[in-house]
Amino acid sequence: MEHPLVVGVDGSESSLQAVDWAADEAARSGVPLRVVHASLWERYESAVPSVDPDRPSERVLAEHIAASAAERARLRAPELKVRADVLPQDAVSALLDRDGEASALVVGSRGRGAVAALLLGSVSLKVAARAHCPVFVVRGDRKNLEGELHRVVVGVSEGEDPSALRFAFAEAEARGCPLHAVTAWRAPAHPDRSSPLMTGGTKLTEERAASDLLTEALREPMEGHPQVVVEREVVEGSARKALLKAAGAADLLVVGAARARNAPGLQLGSVSHAVLHHATCPVAVVPRPL
Repeated sequence: MEHPLVVGVDGSESSLQAVDWAADEAARSGVPLRVVHASLWERYESAVPSVDPDRPSERVLAEHIAASAAERARLRAPELKVRADVLPQDAVSALLDRDGEASALVVGSRGRGAVAALLLGSVSLKVAARAHCPVFVVRGDRKNLEGELHRVVVGVSEGEDPSALRFAFAEAEARGCPLHAVTAWRAPAHPDRSSPLMTGGTKLTEERAASDLLTEALREPMEGHPQVVVEREVVEGSARKALLKAAGAADLLVVGAARARNAPGLQLGSVSHAVLHHATCPVAVVPRPL
């Protein structure tokens, strides 16, 4: 059974941008594309008769949004298998209920109306923070969205499940581009300042430890993807700043997020949360089980 790439659409410019990006991603990955529009028209349309017979009903509008988005995807990738569905659910539930059958979910960075003023729309944030399959949040500058920079960036941290790294390697391989692996380290907050040599030695030790961590984390996925060129970067400072800087020269930024099944609330670390709001390229959030 083929697991489709599922993209949510609401008719907004951001969601149509996500459809374009998802069509490219599905074609590159060799999977079908499923376009999903969430609409609650079934719950109220029959109870509120239309006063204007010439005005399209909510059902007709919902079907038009889904169908036109699917046609947009077909025009962009003519060989792609595309299916469109209108689901009588709220947007978050409609997408999260598909995560068990999807290879990944794709959402735009903003929705319609007032939510467009936010850094990241609430639907996109909730889906990225709760799904149990990878989620692509399509955001960023034109050159990043169009894949002109030919680089995938992945963040690596101590004790992290290798799921995000494996995902990043697969993305880099499918795109035929280098993978830029970034790990950040910090010197101790209170080093022994009585000796400059001691302070310098401590920083050197921390940097070497971070470099060793990155080398070890990359070992297994590199063996599985020997053709992927890997660029390593060990940065002193915050992981958030390091990844946001690297994202400026990337087509995709991949981060991991711990995910406990059936746990309430949003499940995103501070770094993942920050890059979802501020990255200048599309972001993939890859869940890792607790």
